[in-house]
Amino acid sequence: MAPLSRSALGAAGEAAAAAWLEARGYQILDHNVRTRFGEIDLVARIGDVIVFVEVKSRTSARFGHPSEAVTAGKQHRLARLASGYLHVKGLDDHLARFDAVAVQLDARGGVIALEHIPDAFCPGG
Repeated sequence: MAPLSRSALGAAGEAAAAAWLEARGYQILDHNVRTRFGEIDLVARIGDVIVFVEVKSRTSARFGHPSEAVTAGKQHRLARLASGYLHVKGLDDHLARFDAVAVQLDARGGVIALEHIPDAFCPGG
């Protein structure tokens, strides 16, 4: 069996992250929210808080820890996307936070390790 493609590995990481969050009481509201400005991997809810989740998947540590890929530029873009999402969905009055989930996968998409980082960053600082 051949190794999975890059997009299939990304999808496997996002599925693993969603399952892990759901098992801990999060309700997954949306997957892969795409706009012309970018994409939000997962949108979840825990209590009254809307959680925007950036999932980073890797098959090796060659390029560093997956969470290191959530750069300042990516954080700014996610904050802008989240604001638009909240407005469109009529959720402007909800608290929001930004989490990251780092997923290490084997070449066939099996989960080796998963790390959830609540409040991974705060927009604007």
